Amino acid sequence: MLSAKSLFQEILDHDESFRLFCSIAASGESQGGWENARIAALVPENERALAPKITRHGADEDKHGRIFNALLKKRGLEPVPVPPETDYTMLLERHGIGLAHEKLKSDERLSVQDIVTYLAHSRVTEQRASEQMELLRKHFADHPDIGRAVKMISNDEDNHLAYCHEELLRFAYAGHGRAIQRTLRESALAEIRIYRDVSLAVMAHMGRILGWPKAKSAALAAGIHAVYAYERVVGWRRMVTLKMPERRDALGGPATTAPDFA
Repeated sequence: MLSAKSLFQEILDHDESFRLFCSIAASGESQGGWENARIAALVPENERALAPKITRHGADEDKHGRIFNALLKKRGLEPVPVPPETDYTMLLERHGIGLAHEKLKSDERLSVQDIVTYLAHSRVTEQRASEQMELLRKHFADHPDIGRAVKMISNDEDNHLAYCHEELLRFAYAGHGRAIQRTLRESALAEIRIYRDVSLAVMAHMGRILGWPKAKSAALAAGIHAVYAYERVVGWRRMVTLKMPERRDALGGPATTAPDFA
């Protein structure tokens, strides 16, 4: 019987599939670290108090990238190039989710609207990250090789999501509510489509590595399409609601380190 646990266990147990999984994850986290660092450097003067939180967000993402690379090193594996069709972060940027890299590479200050857009995009993508890590935490928190990494990253992702909620509500109270809701909806509908496409691509690569029979690959693809159908109709709404989180000021302190990993 196919399950999330058995599927990931199969990927984890095979060096080449684990190598691809960690390479994809490390690349995406490192890219997120760079983006947040650039946004922190370009925050408008009247929002400079937000810069340390954005910096910590980026530092967490960098840390996650190092953790995934350390997991590879622990098994004597080297990262592999990330197939473009599996590069979630790159595809998001290409479809307008997140601030354009050309803007981030310049030295021009961002606008308040840019920061609102960044936070709205992050609220959507951090929802996905938090849910994915919670799934891994549920099944692999006690795993001898990846358990500690999963718990650490999952906690960070929950912090990132809480931070997005709190800051977006602050901007909503300041009069940006309509723009926030519009951006959240557009971002959520785009993200679920990209997530479907990336999931199909990743599973296709894993299937070739692990030698899955056509019936298994077809069943997994059907499941991915079913999730997308649900998210397209109603599931996307969980990504656009805002509520004050239980974790207040979740990114208000210094980033935690992971000396045992990197």
